[in-house]
Amino acid sequence: MSEVKLAASVRTEFGKGASRQLRRDSLVPTVLYGHGTDPVHIALPAHELGLALRTPNVLLSLDIEGKNELAIPKAVQREAIKGSLVHVDLILVKRGEKVTVEIPVQAEGELAAGGNLLEHVLNTLSVEAEATHLPEAVTVSVEGLEAGASVLAKDITLPKGSTLVTDADAVVIQVLAAQAEEPAAEAEATEGAEA
Repeated sequence: MSEVKLAASVRTEFGKGASRQLRRDSLVPTVLYGHGTDPVHIALPAHELGLALRTPNVLLSLDIEGKNELAIPKAVQREAIKGSLVHVDLILVKRGEKVTVEIPVQAEGELAAGGNLLEHVLNTLSVEAEATHLPEAVTVSVEGLEAGASVLAKDITLPKGSTLVTDADAVVIQVLAAQAEEPAAEAEATEGAEA
């Protein structure tokens, strides 16, 4: 995984008014936590941060007024309608440090014939990996699976250097049989016979 470099500035003003002004200036109020240090309040460029956050578990290399820090996103708040960034919480990481992150589960392949439905019971898996080598996603093959089949967390091949944190017996994906609708004429006849 590549690092995304961002220039950050330390915030000295706090509160709703100061945060709104930052957003008007195309900056995102951000807080940097971790390693037993006091939280650092910074502002990051909105456009560059938004592009970086498109990658799950992106590693950010922050230049905070001459001091370099590595961080990963912990919580991202977006405006409900426009989807613009409102606030971001970041966690400090160090090279070689193991961290636990959520990675998306993606299914590929065609199910067995018969109109079966694929249900994602878990959309993400918790894995532990080195902070500078975080996986972006994990892919599961559902090729030829029949109704009633399921894929457990322990059945998924994780990227090299990652260990599973999610319960190994948790169902991640299952295949359901399609439910056939009762024809409308038969349903009305059944209801009339019961009355």
